[in-house]
Amino acid sequence: MSASRHVVDTGLAASIAARLAPPGPSLSLVEAADVVVMLRDLTDAAEAHVREVTGLHGRVGPATVVDRAGWAEANAEGFDNVLAPLSDLLTRKQNKVTVAATAKVTGVQIGSLLAWLSSKVLGQYEAFQPEGQEGRLLLVAPNIVEAERKLGVDPHDFRLWVALHEVTHRTQFTAVPWLHAHVREEVQNLVRASKLDDPEALVARIKQLAAGPRGGSLIELIQTPEQKEVMDRVTGFMSLLEGHAEHVMDGVGPSVVPTVHHIRARFEQRRLDRGGPFERLLRRLLGLDLKALQYSQGRAFVGAVVNEVGMAGFNRVWTSPETLPSKAEITDPAAWIARIG
Repeated sequence: MSASRHVVDTGLAASIAARLAPPGPSLSLVEAADVVVMLRDLTDAAEAHVREVTGLHGRVGPATVVDRAGWAEANAEGFDNVLAPLSDLLTRKQNKVTVAATAKVTGVQIGSLLAWLSSKVLGQYEAFQPEGQEGRLLLVAPNIVEAERKLGVDPHDFRLWVALHEVTHRTQFTAVPWLHAHVREEVQNLVRASKLDDPEALVARIKQLAAGPRGGSLIELIQTPEQKEVMDRVTGFMSLLEGHAEHVMDGVGPSVVPTVHHIRARFEQRRLDRGGPFERLLRRLLGLDLKALQYSQGRAFVGAVVNEVGMAGFNRVWTSPETLPSKAEITDPAAWIARIG
């Protein structure tokens, strides 16, 4: 895709995020190097534990340990993959000059957002990749160190705990052949339903919503009815993925992570701490509170299903897109069990 066809100027977004990202915790060069080595080693060790708990055999590989600027750059580049269908749609409707000017504006906006998010994320598996390309497993070293210090938890145990979560995500996407294609298809469905190529319709939708009851996230406020249908499917899907990873984090037990119960208690307390009024507002507008809900509801769903039918029974969820739980089934595991039989 030529530079003039980008919806977001990703280079500009990455550079702005790198400049605006808050500084990480104080570490000497030796300490920083030790953190990187330990995170890579613990990621390798997590593979066997994830296989034992899940029964899934994904492809293995080294973790990519990054700082906040590196995470922001990776995610800025990821926007090209996510927004490629929208780029094609808009360039058929608008001239190249308009698209290029818009890309600069959105680059500044996305860069500022990534700068803020770059201090919040502990790790990530890059799921939104072009066909035939696997994502990397990213661990954000300064955020992990900062979190373990604030929580007052054992660094080795906490780093392994985080690695288990991200390795589970990589295992999901590399052990289940259709998962990457399913994500790409749902992104395309969202773009097709967005009607962002019709500015008048978008403005009318926002005005109508603004005149009605307030509340919800910014994402919810600009959704079309068609998008809401897709987003309900995506919410169920993401709740499953996050809940499955949460289940593994705790499922390995104290024999692997001796202080796992202490870490979980402290981490849940951290999730309840929303920061100041501005941060709470930003979280709500961006839908991050909904993300936290996905973790808790998804973990409860996976736990309930595994308790009822065992991990082998739960793994029928990976058979096809049709066996994924709906948004409603996430909070009603018995309904999913009954449907799948």
